[in-house]
Amino acid sequence: MGSQQKPGRVLVVTHPLREDVAELAEKLAAALRSADVAVRIITGEMRVLSRPEALLVVDEETSDTADLVLALGGDGTVLRAAKLAVKADVPLLGVNFGKVGFLAEAETGELETVVSRLLEGDYSVEERTALTVEATGTDGEQHASWAFNDIAVEKAEPARMLELFIEIDGTRISRYGCDGVAVASPTGSTAHAMSAGGPVVWPDVDALVVVPMNAHALFAKPMVVHSSSEIRIGVESVGTEGALIADGKELTRLTAGSTVTIRRSARPVRLVRMSGRPFASRLVSKLSLPVDGWRHGRI
Repeated sequence: MGSQQKPGRVLVVTHPLREDVAELAEKLAAALRSADVAVRIITGEMRVLSRPEALLVVDEETSDTADLVLALGGDGTVLRAAKLAVKADVPLLGVNFGKVGFLAEAETGELETVVSRLLEGDYSVEERTALTVEATGTDGEQHASWAFNDIAVEKAEPARMLELFIEIDGTRISRYGCDGVAVASPTGSTAHAMSAGGPVVWPDVDALVVVPMNAHALFAKPMVVHSSSEIRIGVESVGTEGALIADGKELTRLTAGSTVTIRRSARPVRLVRMSGRPFASRLVSKLSLPVDGWRHGRI
């Protein structure tokens, strides 16, 4: 593991509805404060995290921006905390209290070890690609946002198909009648995109994934493109709305003539790593992959 500085100010982001997480967050904060680390605990509610003062950590002497964000919860909590960490350009450490916890570096029972290693600076920081999105409506109204895992344009009405076109680096690739299109970072390739039939991409691969969902077209294959590519999705459906979704949260509705442009974010997510465990091992354990296959033990 690399050698880092002991963090002086830690912002702890917790699941908004888990009392057990809140209790452990208080214990963690007490351990850090006893080592002269300023700590602030906030919940993972978006209305709280979107406030300008969300990143401030106050101690007896001053109020300043956190230099490390620690997320306690499942992947949803880590995703919400990631936006804060990127805004402050500081590392993010996830501790899993959820079911899968693919984005987390440690588990609940490892909190004592996490605190010890943070205080010793015994960890490394890994950069992960994130995404930005700009949507333009037919009235000229614009929406801009950010995502760690994925951006999706999906049909807003379950019974109706969405008509979309997709362009990559200015070239029209295809036109779909579909349930939607997901664009994922390598980190997000194991989330929504994988469920829709997309490939698993190792986090250090310099690429983005484009996955049509239930598309009716001659060419509707998932695509892996370079991370510098510009991906443009246009809505052509008349009478059927689309929904623009970033990391599972709906941002706005899209009508015919709306366009969505997705690019790699200029700022990566900086994830704290405390283990040299390879991605393949994490993939197998987190997803409980049946590595023996269905023929194992058969004659």
